[in-house]
Amino acid sequence: MSMLPRSAALILVAAVVALAGCAKTGFVKPTVGERARSYDFRETPESRRRSEGREQLAIATRELQAGELDAADRAARAALRADPASADANTVLAVISERRGRSAEAGALYRKAMELAPGRGAELNNYGAWLCGNGREGESLAYFEQALADSGYGQPAAALANAGACGMRAGDIAQVERNLRAALELDPENAVALEAMTEYRFGHGRYFDARAFSQRRLAVPPTTAAALQMAAQIEQRLGNEPAANRYLQRLHSEFPQAAHLQPRDASSP
Repeated sequence: MSMLPRSAALILVAAVVALAGCAKTGFVKPTVGERARSYDFRETPESRRRSEGREQLAIATRELQAGELDAADRAARAALRADPASADANTVLAVISERRGRSAEAGALYRKAMELAPGRGAELNNYGAWLCGNGREGESLAYFEQALADSGYGQPAAALANAGACGMRAGDIAQVERNLRAALELDPENAVALEAMTEYRFGHGRYFDARAFSQRRLAVPPTTAAALQMAAQIEQRLGNEPAANRYLQRLHSEFPQAAHLQPRDASSP
């Protein structure tokens, strides 16, 4: 069996910022049938700070989604000043650091977010994904397992896909296919799981299966250079040079910075 190619886009960091409860509550509506009562809300300094922190976090998230990194950074730091225990604000800052190419700084922030929200699946998944993306694949697997143990985690497919992809990278293949299949059962369009399953089947010489997963992957935006490169390699192994050339043309057209890439190990059995 040939060595599995290492994709540049296997890891999906699900930086989900929970913003529930941002809206201010002006009154409490009594339960139907219950005698109406008046409520006296007196904001404490702590509650005002938390409210301000949530408002700044909402701004930071909007700016991050818009690609305005400087504005997002300012708002996230303001959220942290208001609420130093905010895991979500640390997560936003981690994503900003990653987008700026500051990987070590991002890792420290993902870890801080995880420590501030112990046992919470999103933070555990994020830190595990950072570990896997920074050459610490073996260490990452335990964090995905812990993320999946959180019954309140809303994105188990992300942790399962990451566990499968990173397990393959780490050479711990016992649960790779099980994790990837479970991820795809929950989310049939999970790009991480589809790309990893393509590579897994390719590495085991199951080229027709790999083609099927590759086609599913390419139907899910955004396309990556790695996915096109793998598609071309699969077609070469199947002896379909015209199809391989079409994928290479797409690779050169859509990713000119990766135009030098060619299918790897194309001549090996």
